[in-house]
Amino acid sequence: MQDGFVVRREQHIPAPPAAVFALLTDPEKILSWMGTEADVEPRVDGAYIVNVTGARCARGAFREVVPVHRLAYTFGWDGSDAVPPGSSLVEIDLIEQPDGTLLRLTHTGLPSEAQCAGHEEGWTHYLGRLAVAAGGRDPGPDPFEGRTG
Repeated sequence: MQDGFVVRREQHIPAPPAAVFALLTDPEKILSWMGTEADVEPRVDGAYIVNVTGARCARGAFREVVPVHRLAYTFGWDGSDAVPPGSSLVEIDLIEQPDGTLLRLTHTGLPSEAQCAGHEEGWTHYLGRLAVAAGGRDPGPDPFEGRTG
């Protein structure tokens, strides 16, 4: 897997790392901020499958799981030639802070500037929704629902 183009995002989350980790790894909790279906097995080689918009399913496998601190999983889209399942890598570090958690995301292996821009838009959107959910609020209906690209 080449590094290719990279998305880097940081998001302050108003909750402790354990709560954020649960929102990233528990299928029911994932659906509170992203997706219409989730099947995740947070262990090395476990499945990462999330139907993100109801029309676009992300698929990969966990490569690293360090409870409450770090996740790494391969990532790609069903039916995509540009970013097929497992073709890129998402790494998430959770850093405890006095007022919550700093989530640091790095998404490597994207094949083009256009794919990088699209994934940056998606991660910005969904990490914002994650922060709202972690703060105990409902992020509301997802305006990305139904998107195919």
